[in-house]
Amino acid sequence: MQRLSVVLAVLLAVSVLASSQTSTAGAPDAASNHPKGDYVTVNGARLWYESEGSGEALILISGGPGISHDYFHPYFSALRDSYRIIYFDAFGRGKSDHAKDRREYTLARDVEDVEGLRKALGLGKINLLGHSYGGVVAQAYALRFPDSLRRLILVDTPFSSEMWQANNDNSNTELRNQFPETWEKIQQVRAQGFNTCSKEYQDASDVSPAFLMFYNASNFDKIMSGGGSINNDVYCAITGEDADYLVSGDMGKFDYRLDLKKLTMPLLILVGRYDRIAFPRWTIQYKRYAPQAQFVMFEKSGHFPFIEETDETVRVLREFLQRK
Repeated sequence: MQRLSVVLAVLLAVSVLASSQTSTAGAPDAASNHPKGDYVTVNGARLWYESEGSGEALILISGGPGISHDYFHPYFSALRDSYRIIYFDAFGRGKSDHAKDRREYTLARDVEDVEGLRKALGLGKINLLGHSYGGVVAQAYALRFPDSLRRLILVDTPFSSEMWQANNDNSNTELRNQFPETWEKIQQVRAQGFNTCSKEYQDASDVSPAFLMFYNASNFDKIMSGGGSINNDVYCAITGEDADYLVSGDMGKFDYRLDLKKLTMPLLILVGRYDRIAFPRWTIQYKRYAPQAQFVMFEKSGHFPFIEETDETVRVLREFLQRK
């Protein structure tokens, strides 16, 4: 989620105060319609997870990197009548344990933790959905642990570092064209040597990212009302110190394009027509690299089709998950 992480660091602070960050194990977070949750130890760290429903497991991986799972609620709850929906905060996010040294935050760790979570919860083969950066994790997981998967679902996610960088460039072009005043302020800060991960840069980035993320920008309020948190240490460790302009770190060296055809599990790819973070000129290329996949373009959505076209998203997911 280029630029999203930086801006949410400021904006989510308001809603975090209202959300139940001190919920005890087993207690539901009524403020944002969370199901009951608990901690499980995975690879030496406590990870917070929540679960609702019964049946085949569907694990959801949130984006960022660095964002807690909260924004998934309550959009997937309609599937709990047939599936066990599992939400979790990855290492360093939300209520889960944080690293003492941010060099511990890696794509490889995120992938291994999904497998560790699957085993810790005693799950067999799982259905896996990754959104945005979470889709990067999900693709790596599918290639690393194909025998652990029933089905794979990717939502508005990049398939390579080149695509991530192109999304950065597009977001910056949109910002420069639509908010030249903010763009100029950011450039003045950057001229002083401050990069994406600096407080000075984040303070200058004072425009809501809604225009990049939504077909209807007012839907951004739905994320804000749900609570949640962002750990910029995770974001900067995995995407690099100047990630809004030049992606580096683990996100600067991944490319799944030649491997996607090798995936044999059922694959569903969901994208939004008005997503300016993972924009269609690139996401449509999944048709070339994963021709075996079902590809669905949501015509009235941006980066979050499950928020903007919830009923249709649930319908498509249910139909896909019912396939044998």
